Amino acid sequence: MIPSAFAPLDFARGPGMKNRFMLAPLTNCQSHPDGRLSDEEANWLTMRARGGFGLTMTCAAMVQPVGRGFPGQLGAFSDDHVEGLARLANTLHAEGSRSSVQLHHAGSRADKTLVPELVSASDDEQFGARALTLDEVEQLRDDFIAAAVRVERAGSDGVELHGAHGYVLAQFLSSEMNRRDDRYGGALENRARLILEIIDGVRARCRPDFQLGLRLSPERFGMRMAEIVELSQELFNADKLDYLDLSLWDVTKDPEEDQFKGRSLLACFTGLNRRNTRLGCAGKITTGAVVDRALAEGADFVLVGRAAILHHDFPRHVERDRGFSAQPLPVTRDYLSAEGVSPPFLDYMKNFQGFIAA
Repeated sequence: MIPSAFAPLDFARGPGMKNRFMLAPLTNCQSHPDGRLSDEEANWLTMRARGGFGLTMTCAAMVQPVGRGFPGQLGAFSDDHVEGLARLANTLHAEGSRSSVQLHHAGSRADKTLVPELVSASDDEQFGARALTLDEVEQLRDDFIAAAVRVERAGSDGVELHGAHGYVLAQFLSSEMNRRDDRYGGALENRARLILEIIDGVRARCRPDFQLGLRLSPERFGMRMAEIVELSQELFNADKLDYLDLSLWDVTKDPEEDQFKGRSLLACFTGLNRRNTRLGCAGKITTGAVVDRALAEGADFVLVGRAAILHHDFPRHVERDRGFSAQPLPVTRDYLSAEGVSPPFLDYMKNFQGFIAA
């Protein structure tokens, strides 16, 4: 039976969602330079919670200053960040939404103007990054875990680990980017070790009902489909995640690799034995019809990105009209301002050609 987009969804740990809509973690450049939550970012997220999202997730929050990926990035690397995160969690809960903080380190994709030195799984001439030492890898692992503990202390329902889009966890996972010869390099089990150790650490140090998700992207950035499928099944079997978030760029697309053609990219994962782990997907979910298609293919929930920028209440629009389509682009700065997009976010959106009207 195909679930309704407005049916509740429970998880193995922690509170369930009132519907199948999760706000995707969206870069927005609205926080203070030291990573503390700003009123602008709090307002942006609160509007989405009020607009009907079952779970409202923050942008990528850095676990180390050297992993800063963009200006105005939210932080979770210091106890100074706990007060703002606590205020946010309380507000989102008051609006009827569950809360989560995405944990992130940009690695070689960090902003060169904001960090003193770029680091990665291995030396990377393209980005000018050096390989992390073994001690630094272990510290990175511990800092992801410590950030999750801070988020828990702030009262959030959980965290998501950002293992997608070529950032540091994906740099370790990639056979192209990771050329290490220690226990974090070589075979897939070694390249996935950092992610798996962070998962174990969060489970060991956070309360039993603290929710834990992981974002993966099966294509681009040196990812091999067969390896991501294999890792996903391993994660499902281990039963330590509450959800896997697949960033697919387009939830209706076909796989790029020939051996997986003949079914959709999403179907390569919905056909796995997920046991108690929920599966979500993101990628061009801008209409009610695409929401229904993703759920019909077996996803448990959808993550909405650009349509949520255009409509803080996208779930409510879809609930009223299953044929709803997001506002066509481009839109004006005034339109986005009314949707809670502050000036720094508007300036960032200029990078997306055709989004803002000239």
